Amino acid sequence: MRSIKVLMLIEDLFDDKEALYPYYRMKEEGYEVTTIGPVAGKEYQGKYGITLKADLSAKEVELNDVSALIIPGGYAPDKMRKNKDMVDVVRKIYQQGGVVAAICHGPWMLVEADAIKDKKVTGASSISTDLKNAGGSFVDCEVVISGNIITSRGPDDLPVFCKSIIGLISQKVQNN
Repeated sequence: MRSIKVLMLIEDLFDDKEALYPYYRMKEEGYEVTTIGPVAGKEYQGKYGITLKADLSAKEVELNDVSALIIPGGYAPDKMRKNKDMVDVVRKIYQQGGVVAAICHGPWMLVEADAIKDKKVTGASSISTDLKNAGGSFVDCEVVISGNIITSRGPDDLPVFCKSIIGLISQKVQNN
């Protein structure tokens, strides 16, 4: 059986819980998790002081055989969406049919990647207008799955968010 590859985008001021919980949950499933930042090898600091080192830069990451991408929230997505290479990673994985999972402010990256139009989505209530303006249909619930996109509102929704990611990856692996 081939290795399941999962990428996680990171940048300064990511939400510590929204990065660490899915990171370790995916590792628990036996998935190969790679952190992607603007600069490879740089340590990025979360809102509450946890640091994560980027394994690769967004510019150098190979997107072949990637099963999923996770975009944590916090203030990081506001920084990430200004980085063309980070946005390109989201766009390409979405276009390839990989699972793209974004939580809290993470869906901002889906807006930048033009992946929201005609999708049901959720996220932090403070970005609901942005999601609607990008053509999405905003729903206030713990998790929304729309095609290959999974969105969630925030840290309290992490258990169902992670279960949904694992479930959709499993479904896609069985269908391939």
